[in-house]
Amino acid sequence: MNRNELCWCGSGKKYKHCHLAMDERINEMKFDFFKGQVRPPHRIINNEEDIAGIKKASVVNDGALDLVSGIIREGIDTLTLDDAIGDYLEKNGGVSADRGYEGYPRNVCISINDVVCHGIPSRDTILKSGDIVNVDITTRVGKYYADASRMFMIGDVPLNAARLVKVTKECMELGIAAAKPWHFLGDIGAACAAHAHKNGYSVVTDLGGHGVGKDFHMEPYVPHNAKAGTGMLLVPGMVITVEPMINEGTYKVTTDEKDGWTVRTKDHKLSAQWENTILITETGTEVLSS
Repeated sequence: MNRNELCWCGSGKKYKHCHLAMDERINEMKFDFFKGQVRPPHRIINNEEDIAGIKKASVVNDGALDLVSGIIREGIDTLTLDDAIGDYLEKNGGVSADRGYEGYPRNVCISINDVVCHGIPSRDTILKSGDIVNVDITTRVGKYYADASRMFMIGDVPLNAARLVKVTKECMELGIAAAKPWHFLGDIGAACAAHAHKNGYSVVTDLGGHGVGKDFHMEPYVPHNAKAGTGMLLVPGMVITVEPMINEGTYKVTTDEKDGWTVRTKDHKLSAQWENTILITETGTEVLSS
């Protein structure tokens, strides 16, 4: 586009004062087709207004997760947690992005022990001592989205379960550290998988992270078991989730035929997941929702 036209990002600035330099740098790069290296489309690169909106949603999303930290306990049913989160979001200017998404019936996903993800809250599901629990919240504030999950350990958790929770968080943190501008998406998955495998765990490959911000799910798909130097180029302004799902046994999973949502480990061994929404910046990454 012409240097003096308004930038494609919607910032209202002239192209020459906004994303021209970035586009020129991308155009100068040589992409390796055999490594699946691809350039990011303009539609997933956020301007300053977009980033501010995503940050606002992230504050509400983190507040809801903080609420869970204060009320989750042995003996509570997961629907009570779901209701409390829904009330919090409404009182703080947000709405659940999960409720109604492709027919999903609740505000959040709560996944326990061998449930990898998409566990549906229920009055009949009561937390007990020894459970490891993932609470995954996606919040929309205005037209912007934020997405994060945390693990919670209930009562007296076995050492093997506590270790899985710890290592999974480390996998996420290493993946975030590998998400550098002008490097490639595969670096994230390579870092996550290396740490998981070193500790004797497997990485779920049927599901992964995603772009988020102007919609619930956007490009790119973020694999957590990948080769470094492959996939989409990471550039400033991209917002993605890093959310490795790490299993104690096989990486293979099954989806409940009855509810169509609940994903479990195929061997019914434990699974854990941590998730952050991150922004790719000029110098590295910024965690927006955790």
